[in-house]
Amino acid sequence: MSTIPLNPRQQQILERMALDGEVKLVELKAMFDVTEMTLRRDLEKLELAGLLRRTFGGAILIGNDIALKDRTGVMMEEKMRMGQRAAASLQAGESVFIDGGSTTLQIARFLQPEMDVTVITNALNIATELLNKQIPTIVVGGMLVNRTATMVGPMTASWLGSMAIDRVFVGTTGLSVKHGFSNSNMHETEIKRLVIRQAAEVNVMMDHTKLGMKDLFSFATMGEVDRLFTDREPDGELAAALRQESVDVVVC
Repeated sequence: MSTIPLNPRQQQILERMALDGEVKLVELKAMFDVTEMTLRRDLEKLELAGLLRRTFGGAILIGNDIALKDRTGVMMEEKMRMGQRAAASLQAGESVFIDGGSTTLQIARFLQPEMDVTVITNALNIATELLNKQIPTIVVGGMLVNRTATMVGPMTASWLGSMAIDRVFVGTTGLSVKHGFSNSNMHETEIKRLVIRQAAEVNVMMDHTKLGMKDLFSFATMGEVDRLFTDREPDGELAAALRQESVDVVVC
């Protein structure tokens, strides 16, 4: 629960979102006699409080297993910076696993056409993004998770379990000192654990709203992760724990 004090308008915004799970700026402008900039600041404050996530033109309530289509516009500028930095870190000849998600998608978007890497993915959005880039891509089959457009299950695990991967890039819905990196979907968590075991280097992509948060299923301790790409420097106990485990924090 957030401890950040909210004004009456911000409380009303949350009450409105509780009805539909989302809100648009155009709706808020009709409700309140304030400027759009004021409303954007309200949404930013509520996001920092961990109560919602901003999207293009509005916001959605934070909940487990948010659909990919709802996450795509959230924190887009920050995700693009992280994706660009991660893509630039790749070396010629490497095999790279990229899992599903709106943040990891930005890595695929910033890969240059005909780049000399082999991409392995269980995500349809990643495969679609690479379709015309002439980059060798292995798409792993399995059972489709509709909300996230990823493949999971025994078939996916069997394929990935036979691979030796240079680098993996996975997303997360939370990072806390006690629970490490976590995710809301049990089946996707199993795939994340598996590729981490198969990889020479483990990279996690996450925006600052997930720092200090935890979800139901942990998939990695800090000690199992080599590098964290994020948009803000972690602080306090979390920063100390990352340093102790020698995690390279890349602030984008």
